[in-house]
Amino acid sequence: MGKARILIVEDDVDISNMLRIYFTGHGYEVEVALGGNEALEKTRQGLPHLIVLDIMLPGIDGYEVCRILRTQTRTSHIPVIFLTQRDERSDKLQGLELGADDYITKPFDIDELKLRVQNAIARAERESLTDPRSGMPSGRLIEEQLRKIIRQSDWDFMDIRVENFELFKETYGFVAGDDVLRFTGMLIGEIVDQFGGPDDFIGHPGGDSFIVITSQPAGPQIRTALSRQFSEQVITHYNFLDREQGFLTAAARDGTAIKAPFMQLSIGSVTPQNHPFADIREITELAAEARRLRRSTGP
Repeated sequence: MGKARILIVEDDVDISNMLRIYFTGHGYEVEVALGGNEALEKTRQGLPHLIVLDIMLPGIDGYEVCRILRTQTRTSHIPVIFLTQRDERSDKLQGLELGADDYITKPFDIDELKLRVQNAIARAERESLTDPRSGMPSGRLIEEQLRKIIRQSDWDFMDIRVENFELFKETYGFVAGDDVLRFTGMLIGEIVDQFGGPDDFIGHPGGDSFIVITSQPAGPQIRTALSRQFSEQVITHYNFLDREQGFLTAAARDGTAIKAPFMQLSIGSVTPQNHPFADIREITELAAEARRLRRSTGP
């Protein structure tokens, strides 16, 4: 898997810099936010695997940040560890009631904090809450959303696949492949933010597959923008020679060279208007079938 991403939310610059240097040195990708509003914006832009959140912040405090994260569909799964000078039992209970995963007080043992971070991320992955590479909702969280929408009447479920991804990964390596998956997840988030609503859901079942659940009116706009912008931007992941020649030179199983097209997205979607659903498996199966049909017939 790629580096796990941590967001440090701490207005004390000395502490935030120390934590950034420490966790970067231990192989994490670290971002820092100095206030609550900045933390919410950075979380929305690129979902971290975990947030270390100070309670006493300028503007909105850590409690409010945690409450907002837990009430928004796309961020409700992210583990949160509160970091604060408060050591009152009532303060700890308030944080845990808001959905925090852990709590550590200042002054803290940084090695203990590292273990708590490791355990929280591992627990989320072990319980099939997040994909280890993207940090996006996976497994059980996707199933929960499917069970929720099957009782509703206004939704659009999209099955999204990065075509030609395996050839790219075999040629460029797994690190470059993980970069593409992260880029794809972030692009989907940007497009859904632009055309969808706050309760839209984005998931990463694994590998080169993603899913989006949005409203029916927003679905066509999201698909059109996502396909176009992915094709325009994904070429930056190829080297100069491949970009110049317009294709990827890859090795076939027999060792011969083949010309592989650049990666692109294939997207299939279903809505309750075009099919009555009695089981969540029908939703995913029919969306995958629609994606394969669309790929074989073209846009």
